[in-house]
Amino acid sequence: MKSLLRHLAVLVLGLSLLPATAQTVDPTQLPPVDSVFIPKVSAPSRDRIEVTWTIAKGYYLYRHRMDVQPLGGFEAGAVQLPDGAKHHDEFFGDVQTYRDSVTAVLPGKAKGDAVSLRVKYQGCADAGVCYPPQTRTLSVVLPAANDGGGDAGFAAFGKSLGGARSDAGGGLIAGQSNAPLPPEQAFKFEAIADGGSKLLLRITPAKGYYLYRDKLKLKLSGDPGIHLGTPQLPKAQSHHDEHFGDVAVYFGETMIPVPLQRAHDRAASVTLDAEWQGCQDGGICYPVMRNRFNLALPAAASTQQTKAVTSEPAQTAISAGTSATPVENATAAATAATAAATSQPATPASTTTAPANRVGLIGALLFALIGGVILNLMPCVLPVLSLKALSLVQGGHSREHAKRHAIFYTLGILAAMVALWLAVVLLQRAGHVAGWGFWLQSPLVVAVLGLLMLALGLSLSGLWALPGFAPQGLAAASNADSARGDFLTGLLAVTVATPCTGPYMGLALAYALTAPATTTLLVFVMLGLGLALPVLVIAFVPALAKRMPKPGAWMDTLKQVLAFPMYITAAWMLWTLAHQRGADVVLAWGMAAIALAFALWAWQRARWGKIAAILAIAVCGFAVTTISRMPPPVATSSIAASADSRVQPWTPQRLAELRAQHKVVFVNMTADWCITCKVNEKAVFTSDAFRQSLVKHDAVYLVGDFTNEDADIAAFLKAHNAVGVPLYVVYPRSGGDGELLQTVLTNGIVDGALARAAAR
Repeated sequence: MKSLLRHLAVLVLGLSLLPATAQTVDPTQLPPVDSVFIPKVSAPSRDRIEVTWTIAKGYYLYRHRMDVQPLGGFEAGAVQLPDGAKHHDEFFGDVQTYRDSVTAVLPGKAKGDAVSLRVKYQGCADAGVCYPPQTRTLSVVLPAANDGGGDAGFAAFGKSLGGARSDAGGGLIAGQSNAPLPPEQAFKFEAIADGGSKLLLRITPAKGYYLYRDKLKLKLSGDPGIHLGTPQLPKAQSHHDEHFGDVAVYFGETMIPVPLQRAHDRAASVTLDAEWQGCQDGGICYPVMRNRFNLALPAAASTQQTKAVTSEPAQTAISAGTSATPVENATAAATAATAAATSQPATPASTTTAPANRVGLIGALLFALIGGVILNLMPCVLPVLSLKALSLVQGGHSREHAKRHAIFYTLGILAAMVALWLAVVLLQRAGHVAGWGFWLQSPLVVAVLGLLMLALGLSLSGLWALPGFAPQGLAAASNADSARGDFLTGLLAVTVATPCTGPYMGLALAYALTAPATTTLLVFVMLGLGLALPVLVIAFVPALAKRMPKPGAWMDTLKQVLAFPMYITAAWMLWTLAHQRGADVVLAWGMAAIALAFALWAWQRARWGKIAAILAIAVCGFAVTTISRMPPPVATSSIAASADSRVQPWTPQRLAELRAQHKVVFVNMTADWCITCKVNEKAVFTSDAFRQSLVKHDAVYLVGDFTNEDADIAAFLKAHNAVGVPLYVVYPRSGGDGELLQTVLTNGIVDGALARAAAR
């Protein structure tokens, strides 16, 4: 009796498990798609073509995924399909399906004796597996013109456009087994910590399987001071898919190094979340697979052996209820490149330049000091050099005055640097990408800076007197006034210097903008000291001070001559403003400039003049406010965007597409307010030598315009540790790492970089 009860219990338990067992998917039991859905074409008459699918038991076709289109020889009407059985599908919602068999009718008018058809269809198994969309080319011979009808046509498989493979004759290969493997056997994914500064991924698809390069997504967590760099993706194989277009895939074992960006060198534990997707060549496409790897990173300088972690895929079955279906996605081709470019903190390729955060604090401070000195020679600072020249001439009056001038000028620079540091920190904490010169993307700031330059020029021309800027022999300026003017000159030096970046300054600021806030402040202060260093040296070194010219009447003429760089800078600001807000902004800024000039002139007149000046300032403020409310102009790029042009606008998608096509790509990130950018464009990018280099190395030139705010370009700059523009990156044909070029270019430098990229 007890034995009988035990057997009954086992039987009941087994029966209770039957539904779950019945829904368990075993991919190895799936037959090839062409043995499940068999299309056949016939022509009962010259004005009617029929395509009949024979459907295996336990399988069904979707009505809305079926289509028949002639490729020539037949003027067809709309394809006619019978009503199917109503079915609620987890992926498509309420649909109609066919079982056993179905015939599509294509009415029309014959234009020849033979017709080729493109037939599309997709179906699933009751077990919960969907085959990918299928496309076949079928041919049929139409009945003769005097033939009364009948099944006179015959069908023949043509080449497969997106499904199971066909043999040379078009039919299925006899006896071929194409049953798909379980995902853990089809795709092996491993990750190791390759030292403290790099991860190494190994992806091994089984024979006859491949992974999509642009479906690989990685995310690192566990330590806020360690971030993923750009994966160094090896060259992928081009693969054309009828539904996804030209894609890049990996067949066979693939090694992918992934550099790490570290804010510290300590050992740490991190978690890597990986996502990938692949297909069986000529068979099913698998849903997205994911896995999590727990990795122990040694100290960055350590060479100890690291431990491999082997993937155990989170999904062990291809179930219709577990993930996205392997069905046609109409936007996949357009978004694959974007996903690859935006799913990571970095851009689609890394650079051969060492990460700036490895410079170290001492190195960053040294580079900041040198960069500040070099900044005095950059064209952006030319107007301030005019003011500093006058101040240095004043320094010849007395040693004490020169020292006082240098100290207050330095304090002005340091105050501006601290303000800039605070703005950068606040913007970064708010989630914005803030770099050197970022505020010149604001039309309001550009308009105000242009008016400031105009006002200073008018002062130097003698329209109005600004205490502290006039030579002592020509104005009775008090020491307090002089200190105020020197301080203002220091503020102005930093303000107008931001559009330019120098080679040394770039490394220091790249380090600063990725370091803690206190370290960032030290770098900014050192940069300010470098900017002020020439004036400090002249003021505090007697031998140099004695070489300064003696004050005299000639200084008034010099002062007036030096006003013209101010006017040039004001015109440049207006030109930049016109690019940001269109032609209408010129009138608004012109009215503000006239009102400001009148206010400065009237203020020094009688009592009525001050009232008139206040009214004019109000008009100026109204005009500037109007500028801030103007919308950007409709984008009209002067760069040809045709697919055949070697000069095209930069977008993340276009960059990814060109790299997938194994093109050499030269990326130029520029802005209208960047003088260094414009110098390079005039000297290099508009030259015949540059165009010849593009043709010689079969390269494409992509230009990104950062004149106005652009989130994609900001992300690109941040990924390359760039603190501003210009930024030049050359990507090789092989799909490997990109190369960062220096800030100031020559045709020789560019041609050499393109040659290296073409050879890699």
